[in-house]
Amino acid sequence: MTSFPKLIAAALAALAAGAALAQQPATYEGADREARLVAGAKKEGQLLMYTSGQADDFNLLAKAFEQKYGVKLTMWRAGSENVLQRAVTEARGGRYTVDVVETNGPELEMLQREGLEQAVKSPHLADIIPEAKQPHGEWVGTRLNVYALAYNTKAVKKDELPKRYDDLADPRWKGRLGIEQDDSEWLAGLAAQFGEAHIVQVLRDVVQKNGISVRKGHTLLTQLVASGEVPLALTVYQYSVEQAKKKGSPIDWFVIGPQAVSITNGVTVPKHAAHPYAALLFYDYLISPEGQRVFAEIGYVPTSTKVASPLKGVQLKYLDAAKLFEEQETSSRLFEQLILKGAAR
Repeated sequence: MTSFPKLIAAALAALAAGAALAQQPATYEGADREARLVAGAKKEGQLLMYTSGQADDFNLLAKAFEQKYGVKLTMWRAGSENVLQRAVTEARGGRYTVDVVETNGPELEMLQREGLEQAVKSPHLADIIPEAKQPHGEWVGTRLNVYALAYNTKAVKKDELPKRYDDLADPRWKGRLGIEQDDSEWLAGLAAQFGEAHIVQVLRDVVQKNGISVRKGHTLLTQLVASGEVPLALTVYQYSVEQAKKKGSPIDWFVIGPQAVSITNGVTVPKHAAHPYAALLFYDYLISPEGQRVFAEIGYVPTSTKVASPLKGVQLKYLDAAKLFEEQETSSRLFEQLILKGAAR
């Protein structure tokens, strides 16, 4: 039989845990964390996420989350720059409506430096690869976008594929190349692998000799390769090619060099989230093995060590989001001069 003092001690401990959760639910690490977040989320009943992810893909995640927890997830989707701008503008105006922001690493770093994020101590962080975690702990990588070259299998033979970026200067590629208009991160990754001076000279030669079609949006660029309008694209996301292949499109991808450049997309819960319990529950879900499996099934490269990557036999060049953010102006200017202005000549 439990003694009265022990009952009192247990009750006091429970009250203390409850008080800690109420004050700082993001950093609460008790064994009952999920149960308490679920209870709070069910009372809130909903959450709002801003994301730059593809709508169809995140609708699958939203559906899985809603079915599991019975909490309604509403999404607003836009490009990463627009996601960042809206979140910052609203916060500066004292309007706190967004609960979760899921977008590119550099934009999440910007939010962190604006003082809008909070550290979260999810139990699932222990399973996340080191490259997807930040020292400040205020956002975490949920998935990796892996850059690849894509080609239309009807317009380009496999034995024609370039083995080096220098090969793209061959006359056979004149008028057949495409690129996304804002891939300065990709250029930074190539510079890190091959040396900036070398890769700048190589790409300058390619653009001057053969030209390059600049398109807005990685999804659009993948579609243009699949249709044959752009026979070979330098910067698509590997997962989008795999999705197109599953639909029967004549498209495939490959990588030049020892490693494929990858950038981290992640998630953060703002300090003033309108529905903090639901937001934290969704944060935990995204990096849990269950949520990460949904990412992998869609075709994304997950960041959890507990979930097998759909990407086989390819080494990754992880780009540091903080460094990308700090050097964004320089890399964007280089990309503009090298690719955009070069293509316009």
